[in-house]
Amino acid sequence: MTDLVKVTNLKKSYGSKEAVKGISFNIKQNEIIGLLGPNGSGKTTTIGMMLGLLKPSYGEILIDGVNIEKNRIEILKKINFISPYIELPKKLKVKQNLIVYGKLYSVKNLDQRINYLVEKLRLEDLLDSVTGELSSGQKNRVSLAKALINDPEVLLLDEPTASLDPEIGDFVRTFLENYKKERKISVLLASHNMDEVKRLCGTVLMMKDGSIVNSGTPDHLIKKYGRKNLEEVFLEIARNKNEFN
Repeated sequence: MTDLVKVTNLKKSYGSKEAVKGISFNIKQNEIIGLLGPNGSGKTTTIGMMLGLLKPSYGEILIDGVNIEKNRIEILKKINFISPYIELPKKLKVKQNLIVYGKLYSVKNLDQRINYLVEKLRLEDLLDSVTGELSSGQKNRVSLAKALINDPEVLLLDEPTASLDPEIGDFVRTFLENYKKERKISVLLASHNMDEVKRLCGTVLMMKDGSIVNSGTPDHLIKKYGRKNLEEVFLEIARNKNEFN
């Protein structure tokens, strides 16, 4: 498969503090990569640079061979995201939100696209509901519909199932598995849910203090560290001050 995303020697500094320290990775078409690390490790900063919200101090991000910094408007049409830090307009009804975001992305055949996502994400009974009055699980599904409204080639997911009950969390994970296979998209998943990462991700990048300190399949990392599961690997890396490869 083709590398749809190429991140090379990416750095982000705030004064003398380096939040991201020269990281590099690729994401292939039809691949989900996990980005794991404790709070403050640089995950959210990395995603912010990939979305064009933060300007890298050094390095480059290519989406389908195009530099995002030099072609931001063109690239943003090809990507979308979910973040727990950004909410949909609360006073708009669900369908109004989907229409607004669809027009922002200049989506062709918008009604058809909305109908497709409404059916796939079981939103039929929510279209006339006020977004701010929805439950966490309902808001999550609407946010996912928003993130897919432009049929993106690259999807960035920051804690997509945080605070969801097990049933809704499983529904979202199953949907993402099926959608990735159907549309052959590239996905970067940042999550603290280790079972979710092991289920969805073929490769995991472990971040700490702004650097990628290890990477591999979930099973490879579990075996390498001699642990029972990915959560134990995560905790060892997070707690070990000298962990670098």
